[in-house]
Amino acid sequence: MSSLTRRTLLATAGAASVGTLLASCAGFGGQPSGGSSAGTGGKGGTITFTTWASVTEKAAYQKLVKQFEAANKGSTVTANFVPYAQMFTNIDAQLSAGNAPDVFRAGYGQIGGYAKQGQLLDLSSSLGSEKSRFIPAFWEAISYDGKPYGMPQQTDTSAIAYNKSLIGAADIGTIPDSLDNAWSWDEFEQVMSKLRAELPSSKYPFAYNWQLAGSPRWLNWLFAAGGRLLDEDLTKSAIVSDAGTKALDYTKAFFTKQYVPANSSVKSNAYADTTWLAGTTAMVSAGNFLLPEFTSAKFDWGVTYLPKDQRGADDLGGNALVATQGSKNPELATEFLKFMVSEEAMSTFCGETLELPTLQNLVGKDLGWDAPDGVMPVFVDQATTITASDVAQLTVPASAAITTVLTNQLEAAFRQGQSTSATLQNIASGVNKAVA
Repeated sequence: MSSLTRRTLLATAGAASVGTLLASCAGFGGQPSGGSSAGTGGKGGTITFTTWASVTEKAAYQKLVKQFEAANKGSTVTANFVPYAQMFTNIDAQLSAGNAPDVFRAGYGQIGGYAKQGQLLDLSSSLGSEKSRFIPAFWEAISYDGKPYGMPQQTDTSAIAYNKSLIGAADIGTIPDSLDNAWSWDEFEQVMSKLRAELPSSKYPFAYNWQLAGSPRWLNWLFAAGGRLLDEDLTKSAIVSDAGTKALDYTKAFFTKQYVPANSSVKSNAYADTTWLAGTTAMVSAGNFLLPEFTSAKFDWGVTYLPKDQRGADDLGGNALVATQGSKNPELATEFLKFMVSEEAMSTFCGETLELPTLQNLVGKDLGWDAPDGVMPVFVDQATTITASDVAQLTVPASAAITTVLTNQLEAAFRQGQSTSATLQNIASGVNKAVA
């Protein structure tokens, strides 16, 4: 996406944050608009679809594939489910070899890079009328140089899940029950310090979900401190700053003070929620898409908000579906994309996987989420802390290269003793090279 387009992200919302568009319980806000038909008819042939998926996502995808095939007689969708850790290594190799799937799932931050390389199908002619159906932030997130290269299927966000028994080991007071009274960084530090003093050495206060290509989630701390990764023109790094120093010092202390397991750094090959479900950590930053797995927890748990500093912040979670430029059946691939973001299909997928919709006429609606009382509103509220400026920085075409820079440098800071100043300078240098 061009710098102009990214600088004007959410222009229709003025200076409003994504939260204005996603306003919770009162909504993920946004006015209802017409939906597209879930049935297409007439398009035949076979397409391949590759995605990673949780257990509930896989079941939802399989159900929707069958519905699409039933609505499109003579059509077949071959769905391939792969582990997330292998997903994009495979996709990149297949794109290079010319045998990529017709459709695949991608994060919003990845689309600009693939589109810039000419690897995705330009959907302008077939999906131009779809734009008004979506929350503007997500339509912009699948666009590059003003053209759509995918369909925003869902979004998700992170909040803190906590083990009530382990939290009870320390006298930490009332758990925040609204964004307004979310823990400040100082208060969160006190919570972790008390837990560290009371928990046995084999257990830890916290784990953060920045593993396995999740290093951009560290930017939540930078944004909350009032900092930026990129300048307003999105042309060079702005991370060397007081806010950058504050965010990095604060998160480095997670390791030096043993607030988090040493093996939960950004290059860990195990997700943070795994340690939490095992009863090893009292708290974990986790996405709402994990809630179906949390039902297996062998302890009572709850959810509260991420800590805030100058402001609250959160990651732009969620994914889109894209069609490849080399698709042998681009018409059927396009129809499949349209079907998957129909009102019926999105309601099914988000409702069954405990994820959040991107269609304006679904926001604020109960999609039948099977979650404990009070849990989903926390995630919906937390999404309101994402701003248009955050989204612009998270979705530049160089996002994949920036993720690599962040992963390497944060690991050096957290586990190898690299100084804060050297880490910030190295991040800045890597980011400048990536966006050049």
